[in-house]
Amino acid sequence: MIDKIEALLSEVEQMSATNTEELEALRIKFLSKKGVIPSLMDDFRNVPSEQKREIGVKINELKQKTTEKINLLKDQFENKDSGFMDIDLTRTAYPISLGSRHPISIVKEEINDIFKRLGFSISEGPEVEDDWHVFSSLNFADDHPARDMQDTFFIQNDPQIVLRTHTSSVQTRVMEHTQPPIRIICPGRVYRNEAISYRAHCFFHQVEALYIDKDVSFADLKQALLFFAKEMFGEDTKIRLRPSYFPFTEPSAEMDISCNICGGKGCPFCKHTGWVEILGCGMVDPNVLENCGINSKVYSGYALGMGIERITNLKYQVKDLRMFSENDVRFIEQFKSAN
Repeated sequence: MIDKIEALLSEVEQMSATNTEELEALRIKFLSKKGVIPSLMDDFRNVPSEQKREIGVKINELKQKTTEKINLLKDQFENKDSGFMDIDLTRTAYPISLGSRHPISIVKEEINDIFKRLGFSISEGPEVEDDWHVFSSLNFADDHPARDMQDTFFIQNDPQIVLRTHTSSVQTRVMEHTQPPIRIICPGRVYRNEAISYRAHCFFHQVEALYIDKDVSFADLKQALLFFAKEMFGEDTKIRLRPSYFPFTEPSAEMDISCNICGGKGCPFCKHTGWVEILGCGMVDPNVLENCGINSKVYSGYALGMGIERITNLKYQVKDLRMFSENDVRFIEQFKSAN
């Protein structure tokens, strides 16, 4: 038996494998339940007592060296495989260019963050809407001229299904299912049937805000607008409110900010007035509250809405709205530092 073990030790020292299948065959040959070494252990019972010590030491040596050899070969295969996997022939060649967030996304998140600090939460809704949520619930009469100002794309008629013209439809959905206090902002994409040019597009992005509670006043609205303007455009920014008309608010106003290009002194950007219009706002019309199941004698509220493209233009002076949707990488790369 000693001679047999010595021969096996020599074989183990010379043992090699070219792939994992050959290595597994060697493991089975020597270490499996029916392998060479377990067979020697079975024969060990028949060894004379005076030889058991010597043969037992030899069997243990064989088992140890066989295990070490197989583990060594296994490590070599694993290292070889991992090194090979580091080379991905489908990967983009170096240097890899870093991307950038879209300027609309950058500004939208900044607007959201400002209103979140005022306690507003985000609400979203469908872009394909019915007439009730887009127009009728918001105090638009069927023959009201304001509907022409928000001419949209019609999906079907009777009942009318349209692409929403403003995210006010999200506000009506929230008011229908939630009792005050309500404090939400509604960011999203909206659609208008307009000719595409450097200053207009058939779709754009809005953020609207709605606050409804007891004893909400126009003073609350003005303070929220002042806070937003200073946070978005700088501490020195001033605001002014001009009377306007919207079917869903009364009283209504347009808000201007002091031109952030010239500081209010007058320049071509602000048409030498020192002011730039950025959003519309007002106190929610009692009819809108009643349409949505909210008691207008108990609750009041304000609403405001702005185009994100408009705010982005003011911050980054993008002169052509079409650039926001043309996916020109050269344009997007200009906003890497804004990330």
